Amino acid sequence: MNDEVQWRDDIASVVFAVPGHGAICAVHRGAFRTLIGANPAPLDCISYFRRFEAAFRAAAAAKIVHKGILAGTSLHLTSRDVARKLLEDHEIANGEDP
Repeated sequence: MNDEVQWRDDIASVVFAVPGHGAICAVHRGAFRTLIGANPAPLDCISYFRRFEAAFRAAAAAKIVHKGILAGTSLHLTSRDVARKLLEDHEIANGEDP
């Protein structure tokens, strides 16, 4: 898989490659429903991912380290994983301690 973000109908998720990990990360539509606050279409999910891509990628990296996920093992993010990074980014942008 390349670095592009894709929608996979079979798992109703946005998937993206995790550089240096050799696997994909999936984010289910339900997680986007929680993050967006509506029932999103696939393009809504992809747009939201692109808008906050740094937080999604940081959440994947943090989960890999925290859970000790081996290279080449796919993973998924929950809305909580992403929200944590979005909150940290917001706090940093406002000069607060994360």
